[in-house]
Amino acid sequence: MAEKTEKKQSAYWMLFASFICVLTAGMLFILAFVLLSGGKKEEVLADVKGSAMKETNERMPDDETEDLGNNPETEEKESDTEILKVKEAAGETDDITLGIDVSKFQENIDWGQVADSGVDFAMVRIGYRKSVAGEIVEDECARYNLQEAAANGIKLGAYFFSTAVDEAEAEEEAKWVCELLKGYPITYPVVYNCEGFQEESSRQHGLTTEERTALARVFLDRIEENGYTGMFYAARSELQDNLFWDTDTLQQRYRIWVAQYLTEIYPEVLKPEYDGFYAMWQYTDQGTVPGIKTVVDLNVAYFGYEETAAPLEEGAAQYAEADPETGVIFEETEEQVTSRDVTNLRSTMDQGDNSNVVVKLKNGELCTRTGMGDNGWSRVEYEGQVLYAVSGYLEVVE
Repeated sequence: MAEKTEKKQSAYWMLFASFICVLTAGMLFILAFVLLSGGKKEEVLADVKGSAMKETNERMPDDETEDLGNNPETEEKESDTEILKVKEAAGETDDITLGIDVSKFQENIDWGQVADSGVDFAMVRIGYRKSVAGEIVEDECARYNLQEAAANGIKLGAYFFSTAVDEAEAEEEAKWVCELLKGYPITYPVVYNCEGFQEESSRQHGLTTEERTALARVFLDRIEENGYTGMFYAARSELQDNLFWDTDTLQQRYRIWVAQYLTEIYPEVLKPEYDGFYAMWQYTDQGTVPGIKTVVDLNVAYFGYEETAAPLEEGAAQYAEADPETGVIFEETEEQVTSRDVTNLRSTMDQGDNSNVVVKLKNGELCTRTGMGDNGWSRVEYEGQVLYAVSGYLEVVE
């Protein structure tokens, strides 16, 4: 009886030991699977570049026309997005690159600081057609931004705000754009931007989806014929389901740049909630970047370039100085002023140091004030020079 009991207990222990071995092996398999999966996830995340740029609650001033990023949809949902590569350019890579888009509303930019912050590319507004009058206007900071961004190693793209109402105007816009850009190293796409057409004041009001799409195609076809990569920009809400554009046609012919601002921004969220094809995402209009005084649009491109493109025509770019009055609205005046005590007359409206002080105006010495800015500065003429002084330090001479 005792022998049988020992044998039975021995069998039980052998069975229990086998169970423990199987359980341990299973747990080790699960642990290995989790570790391998985690490693892959870390590799994917490591491939995505983080942004040194952050958000702010300030808003950019509105343009006299609609402009990039005024109406992106911000609802949140999960979406399986795709990226379509259209007409891949020579030297293009699959790298994720980070960029900004800028116009005169970013005022005078310190492009050295922008480059040091990690920005890879800049989409520069070079001009626009007025939404009512219809004339083409060059962005007053376009040439300076193109020149200085390139000089600091930032790759360039460009965009034009169109309000064309027929093919002739779309052709005119494309020709104007190519003429301005030919002297600059444009590596990233050249973009067709069109907004505000639902406003009754817009000269495009009443155009159909098909008509607007046809004009975009005319513009972008001419851009590509001139050697650039064409890209079409619009908000997700306009592109989705061909609502305001024939998106199905556009995305098969050109790169798509989609705007959508979510609660969380890149890189917390890696893609927009858009189920069409796209190559670039404008993920916020509230970014801050060193060297830029205002908020700025931030973008992620799902492509990059090995090298900077050469200008189509070497030496065609005109040298541009920074305009000290960029971003300031002046009330024009014509009056004699003097200093309340001693006032610095400066070449720019900056008080960081005295390197821009041209002359010290003493009480009793006269100069002519030609404008009072909305930023608290006055524009004055002194001995044939246009200079600037803090308005509160001056007084009118009767």
